[in-house]
Amino acid sequence: QVQLVESGGGSVQAGGSLRLFCAAPGYTYSSYCMGWFPQAPGKEREGVVAIYSDGSTSSADSVKGRFTISKDNAKNTLYLQIRNLKPEDTAMYYCAAEEGLGHTYCSVGRPADFGYWGQGTQVTVSS
Repeated sequence: QVQLVESGGGSVQAGGSLRLFCAAPGYTYSSYCMGWFPQAPGKEREGVVAIYSDGSTSSADSVKGRFTISKDNAKNTLYLQIRNLKPEDTAMYYCAAEEGLGHTYCSVGRPADFGYWGQGTQVTVSS
């Protein structure tokens, strides 16, 4: 059972930056598709960025240029760098992982395709 632990969230002003972390002690990310899924109050959880096992990444149009996903397999850590934060980025950010997910499904980032989830880290952006 893969356990994911997010951290790095906080309260920031619009225009600021944050770096989120997702750790999975004892497991390697090398064969997993992984993604970040923000869930704003009253809204569905949505996939915005994903990284495939080979390191290739995909991003939703709404976050391109501001959200960057990366991973360090040696440290078993997934990252999300968020720049130029906007109030509408306010959400609980979850990381998720799934082993053996094909490239196409990994890129789409549907929450139902991911079986391992963290507890989330809150990001609050004030104007």
